[in-house]
Amino acid sequence: MEESKKGSLKSFEELDCWKACTEVRRFITALIKKYPKEEKFALIDDMKRAARSTTHNIAEGFGRFHFQENVQFCRLSRGSLNELIDQLITSKDEGYIQENEYIEGRKLIFKALKLLNGYINYLSCQKEQTRNQ
Repeated sequence: MEESKKGSLKSFEELDCWKACTEVRRFITALIKKYPKEEKFALIDDMKRAARSTTHNIAEGFGRFHFQENVQFCRLSRGSLNELIDQLITSKDEGYIQENEYIEGRKLIFKALKLLNGYINYLSCQKEQTRNQ
């Protein structure tokens, strides 16, 4: 779906990168439910916010008129995905998750990053094409 022109997309919900970030968000939401209560206002809150930020920023960027604004919001989403990698590392180091959960989380995040980077590249190319017309 990322290859399609944005004009043919009716909603951000059609974007593969948004769908992949939704998978990440759902995984993180389920994962943090088993964290200790003392992390409620620390790691749990940070992870919940970062996971939600991944989809929120793609949605907000999609609603922007200019390609560059959309790209900027996608970059924020990318930053949140990288933040989640660090938070998974912390979770593993603190003993809150098992190795298999860590690996599964990283796989989901890397899939989302790959798709998001492809969408950013697409938007950047569209920006250049529009500029050259």
